Amino acid sequence: MLDIKSIRDNPESIRQALEKRGESVPLDKILSLDEQHRQMLHETETLRAQRNQVSKQLGKMADKPPQLIADMRQLGERITSLEAEICRLEAELEDHLLRLPNIPADDVPAGKNSEDNIVVRSWGEPRDFSFMPLPHWELGERLGIIDFQRGVKLSGSRFYVLKGLGAHLQRALIAFMLDLHINEHGYTEIYPPFMVKRECMLGSGNLPKFADNLYHDEQDDFWFVPTAEVPLTNLHRDEILPPGTLPIYYVAYTACFRREKMAAGKDTRGIKRGHQFDKVELYKFTEPEASAQELDKMVADAEDICRRLDISYRVVQLCTGDLGFAAVKSFDIEMWAPGCGEWLEVSSCSNCGDFQARRANIRYRPEAGAKPCFVHTLNGSGLALPRVVISILENYQQPDGSIKMPEALKPYMGTEIIRKSV
Repeated sequence: MLDIKSIRDNPESIRQALEKRGESVPLDKILSLDEQHRQMLHETETLRAQRNQVSKQLGKMADKPPQLIADMRQLGERITSLEAEICRLEAELEDHLLRLPNIPADDVPAGKNSEDNIVVRSWGEPRDFSFMPLPHWELGERLGIIDFQRGVKLSGSRFYVLKGLGAHLQRALIAFMLDLHINEHGYTEIYPPFMVKRECMLGSGNLPKFADNLYHDEQDDFWFVPTAEVPLTNLHRDEILPPGTLPIYYVAYTACFRREKMAAGKDTRGIKRGHQFDKVELYKFTEPEASAQELDKMVADAEDICRRLDISYRVVQLCTGDLGFAAVKSFDIEMWAPGCGEWLEVSSCSNCGDFQARRANIRYRPEAGAKPCFVHTLNGSGLALPRVVISILENYQQPDGSIKMPEALKPYMGTEIIRKSV
């Protein structure tokens, strides 16, 4: 959430920054609501002080003047009316503020959409094949490790079933990524709930703006997580972290649930985009002055997975028009998929500044006795499935349709190759 004081003090710079994101925002409406709210607060405080003063005078009077009592009654009614209006204004103002995206960092390139993103570096060379590489949906069906028909039978479109070594590959990747991030990159593993309260979605920035893309149990008001970023953000909601606590590194595996309304009609073949998928998430709480450096380290941690799997990838900096709602700066990591013939996003690493911390009220004390400050939060995929599965199937396919295993996964798979089961 943006600081209302910053909007009040710098409305034009805020407006220009949000326009770079391609956002048309009601700043004038927000400023008007804020002014009304502050005026009514001032009037209410003045009337309360007046009521308190008169109440003291009445308490000293043996004979209380009827007119003064009537005036006090009217004063109380006016205060009650103002309090109700203040609550209404606060709710309306908060709703507008919750829908405002974050301000891009100064060094984020300007652009309208993903076509304006910038490739900042790449690693490895796309594999050369002596044959025409097949897409993963053909490989998976031929090997009997992906069952699309039964996925649709069970749950409908954009669902599938992983079978045998296909399911094992998914599980092996999750274990491999968790082990690397925990043992070598210094993250603490968290296994969070896959359903959260409404305030968790508000804190992470998913509500109210993206309600249509979330799965919701209305009876208990539980929300299925679209990413582990949501519960990880809220682990320290409404807390003041003591001096010396930061930085905090968390890593978590969760299933993720998204309605994919915003992606209707896109990527309908294969397992690239589904309503349910698995992901290993990286998350950091840091001091503000360290967050830029911590973002670079997070990207490097995600890249390490790609290199150890020996799959060519590139790192892309997102332009202002393609930034996520909560991000001030983001980098995507894309693996090459030769069967699909495209670069697949397997990670998006973002610095969110104090945007989520303000929404979730997460603060820290720089030193003992110091005034609490908002932390900075960062998140990134480390990495997202099933796109890593796609890249492995398509990059490691052999002429006979079998799939060799990357060296890093062999200890987790217990086999060096996936063949069609007899």
